[in-house]
Amino acid sequence: MKQCWRWFGPDDQIRLGDLHQAGVEGIVTALHHIPPGYVWSREDIRTRRQALEAAGFAWDVVESLPVSEMIKTGGKDFSEDIHHYKTSLTNLASEGIATVCYNFMPILDWTRTVLREPQPHGGTAMRFSLLDFAVFDLFILRRPAAGDDYDAALHDTARTRFQAMPEEERATLRQTIIAGLPGANDNWTLEDVKARLDTYRAVTPDRLRSNLIDFLAEVAPHAGRLGIRLCCHPDDPPFPLLGLPRVMSSTEDYARVLDAVDMPSSGATFCTGSLGVAPGFDAVDFITKLGSKIHFAHLRNTRRLPGPDPERPDFFEASHLDGDTDMVAVIRALLNEEKRRATAGRADSQIPMRPDHGQELLTDRDRESAPGYPLIGRMRGLAELRGVMQALA
Repeated sequence: MKQCWRWFGPDDQIRLGDLHQAGVEGIVTALHHIPPGYVWSREDIRTRRQALEAAGFAWDVVESLPVSEMIKTGGKDFSEDIHHYKTSLTNLASEGIATVCYNFMPILDWTRTVLREPQPHGGTAMRFSLLDFAVFDLFILRRPAAGDDYDAALHDTARTRFQAMPEEERATLRQTIIAGLPGANDNWTLEDVKARLDTYRAVTPDRLRSNLIDFLAEVAPHAGRLGIRLCCHPDDPPFPLLGLPRVMSSTEDYARVLDAVDMPSSGATFCTGSLGVAPGFDAVDFITKLGSKIHFAHLRNTRRLPGPDPERPDFFEASHLDGDTDMVAVIRALLNEEKRRATAGRADSQIPMRPDHGQELLTDRDRESAPGYPLIGRMRGLAELRGVMQALA
């Protein structure tokens, strides 16, 4: 697998040139300054590509070319946003970029309730607590239908927890959850969040899945003609929150969508951390069934924790080799998939991967970084993954 690294652009505090010291082979990035639904111009794409090449790297994967909420809800300007998306793909292909990650999560990109929870070794890790999320949903956001999503015992426990929370802790919880909203910043209000949630009032899981299939039916043939591989990231976490539907949370979800639009240009971003939160998820089974459609891999690990609802487990971001997912078995299966592709003569026999998320370790604690994307923690993860790959190879 090609060992890549997510870089957040010119504002990223990690210097591109320094990544050679960590053994990074390629870069995963995006034009984060362009809002969803707008066209990525060829000029903007070229500027980013040239910056990467000047540092000695290729732009291996776009993560992400965002899908607008208008497309996800099937709104009235759906066709215009589809046109913009296809134009962006055309411009990316013109600059030689062939792998494009996206997600179809309504409103939320990811959700955690703690960004830096102390770990026994002295570092920190991100965590999700259903109890704390219920506190936010029921008593901070005060979503009208929130009471339907929690049983009476959890509702009462959340009320007690909320009442005991100092105002500063409530504000931290609010900002932590809002941080997972695309484009969120300190100017977002709770009313802004409610307004966005209201746009999904009539969107059931079946309708959201249908909108995803309609989206792929439009853009995947275009991507195929351009030589681009689209890959959908799973829901994070893989269960419903805030009353929003989820349609990419399991092997079965992926099979249903990718079978509906069955072409080489439509595939999966295989994220072991997101999918691995679900009890009973079998990562090797995913590769066995859908390996030919994996265009990009996020290798990270999570560990489930006891919580109030086994179907919506609490979890934290574990080190890459120490969570609920057997990472050695996963890498073995992915390397075998690469061998099958090479034997078949596929041009994409090498799968781009990156160490996803990471615990904050050592000097990570003294610098500002995007949540889940510290330097030392990801370097440790990449080194561990590289060691497994080398041993199995």
